[in-house]
Amino acid sequence: MMNKKSYGLRTDKAMKTIVRLERLNLKIHTQTVNYLSEHDLTFNQFKVLEVLYHRGDLNISSITKLTMSTPGNITVVIKNLKRDGWITSILNPEDKRASILTITEKGKKVIEKVFPNHAKNLHNCVEDLSDEELDTFYNLLNKIYNSI
Repeated sequence: MMNKKSYGLRTDKAMKTIVRLERLNLKIHTQTVNYLSEHDLTFNQFKVLEVLYHRGDLNISSITKLTMSTPGNITVVIKNLKRDGWITSILNPEDKRASILTITEKGKKVIEKVFPNHAKNLHNCVEDLSDEELDTFYNLLNKIYNSI
């Protein structure tokens, strides 16, 4: 029989909640990765295409921040997206030493094909919540996010 150590009722509940949140995140991430692989996309390629599609042309630094990636990883992802003709770079009119990344028509076709079902899959993850519960869940997560 395993000895269960307690760190106090609130701390135990906090740890249990965070572990549940991590498992939920892993489950959603795995479903997303599996869906994207059906379309020959990696998760990171999808994130870059999605951010360029919805936010417009951006520099590499902005894409790195918005996709929560690392500079080393994003460089490889961008190189591969360029190679496949899904994005291209243009000179930054404000700084000729830097470039701005833009999604190509080919890239738009990919994201327009993949994103609607991705959105539906995420919707399905929370379909058991009422609108009020979903609002509460979001607000609670946002409160924790902003406090850290």
